[in-house]
Amino acid sequence: MRILVVEDDPELSRRLPERLTRAGFATDCARTADEARDWPDIDLFSAIILDLGLPDGNGLDLLRYWRAKGEAVPILILTARGDWQEKVEGLNLGADDFVVKPVRFEELLARLHAIWRRRDGRTGSLIQSGDITLDPVTRAFSLAGAPVDLSSKEFTLMHLFVSRPGQLYSQAQLVEHLYALEAERDYNAVEAHISRLRRKIGKERIKTVRGLGYRFDG
Repeated sequence: MRILVVEDDPELSRRLPERLTRAGFATDCARTADEARDWPDIDLFSAIILDLGLPDGNGLDLLRYWRAKGEAVPILILTARGDWQEKVEGLNLGADDFVVKPVRFEELLARLHAIWRRRDGRTGSLIQSGDITLDPVTRAFSLAGAPVDLSSKEFTLMHLFVSRPGQLYSQAQLVEHLYALEAERDYNAVEAHISRLRRKIGKERIKTVRGLGYRFDG
């Protein structure tokens, strides 16, 4: 899962992506409104964390621009500006949450997970498909009640698969979810991750659709 951080503060734009990466997310950072506006494939992000006080514009204008384009990616506003009128405007423009700095990273992460639960229509953190259970908060994974140890990339793939059983993903789409834009991308690694997952959960669960990609059948 990929997250875009739109933040101009030098220290926060370094620390927040680092913390998100350690939490298992592929994280990109844009430091201006123009950079964020021109970012390719916004729809592939699982969430955007958006500051309002950007050096070349107001983050609310960026939010307005994305929603006017029909971009449905969840957006969490993270700002030092706690004016209630801006909060109301941001939520009315389509923000999914509004958080005032400073905030503990654990709370920020919990708010992101709450956004994703609402998006998926879940009341709890667990995601289930057949005898597979995945908890994106604790990053625990089990098969028929038995815990299964997954690497960070394997967990990201299973989170994607279990959230959308039956959906076909091309190799390129999986790479987009696994790696930040500037990270070195290894397309062959996707096959290796899929192969290891099949050994752990059963080779029949993840189908290869020749020439098109992979599908998780639960």
